[in-house]
Amino acid sequence: MKSIQYYGPQNIKYEEVPVKSPKEGEVVVKVMSALTCGTDVKTFRRGHPVLIKKIPSGFGHEFAGIIDKVGRNVEGFKEGDRVVAANSAPCGECFYCRHEQYNLCENLDLLNGAYAQYITVPARIVRKNMLILPDDLSFDKAAFCEPLANVVHGAYRTDIKEGQSVGIIGIGPIGLMFARMAKIMGARVIVGGRNPLKLKMAEEFAHADEIVDLNKYPNYEKIFKDFSDEGKGLDVAVECVGLPEIWERIFNCVRPGGTVHFFGGCKSGSKVSFDTTKMHYGDIKIMSVFHHTPKYFRKALELIASGDMEVEKLITDTLPLEKVEYAMNQHIEGKAIKFLIKPWM
Repeated sequence: MKSIQYYGPQNIKYEEVPVKSPKEGEVVVKVMSALTCGTDVKTFRRGHPVLIKKIPSGFGHEFAGIIDKVGRNVEGFKEGDRVVAANSAPCGECFYCRHEQYNLCENLDLLNGAYAQYITVPARIVRKNMLILPDDLSFDKAAFCEPLANVVHGAYRTDIKEGQSVGIIGIGPIGLMFARMAKIMGARVIVGGRNPLKLKMAEEFAHADEIVDLNKYPNYEKIFKDFSDEGKGLDVAVECVGLPEIWERIFNCVRPGGTVHFFGGCKSGSKVSFDTTKMHYGDIKIMSVFHHTPKYFRKALELIASGDMEVEKLITDTLPLEKVEYAMNQHIEGKAIKFLIKPWM
């Protein structure tokens, strides 16, 4: 099959590799649609010790397609089924799984290889985190299930309530989906970003109530506070960039009794500082949520299938498999939100 193979930072190759035959419990999926992801862009730029464990490796992890081959003892699926699969599944047996913290599973192997004509899905993911698509749902939309599942997990864990003021800094695809999710949950939403393409999507896709161009208003804390009830500060402040300085600044936008959600992952070893008096006497809740769980993967599919989450609006362009490196560089230059990769173009 044709595939993108990852050899290291700034080093991916479009080449022919064998299709891995399915072992017991596994299936081979013919990839009909794959999507570029910010995590893939970071991996392309500087590597990823968790996502990429051996070299060369398959690359990409957001996809939907058709089951091409079925291994022994697979239940509930057959050749020809239209499916979407997550990039992981919890073991159900470790310390964290026993505490129902499935996203923290100690045996959470991450699946890569979506930038290819076929991908072999491990047995555990087949059993726990692969879903059959509704007949009227396109592969293009279904491929958004994995990134949206992360957002749905984060939004529900934040416990966003109707009428709350929610502020989001960082409006890449994750920030945009988080903003849209907050709107679906009934919140009033203000967002801040710098990229013109993404600012446009904050209106057309997320339907944010207020959009702040941080190029024009770099001191955005007052604007975010003024958006809140009586100017007290936001009920919920969400950081979707992954920069320590933004973590610190968005902390200053939340009201006493509010919630700060650090959703953007910072570079390993990063440190931040907060005013402990404001944190303690202000009764501020600080939280972070990582990854997704089978529950939220299913909820993501429901949201896409219902039409509530019009994810197709986030697609910047459609590209063939051999243009993945071009797509990575377009992301680095800030010229894209998500590319739809079609391995059979």
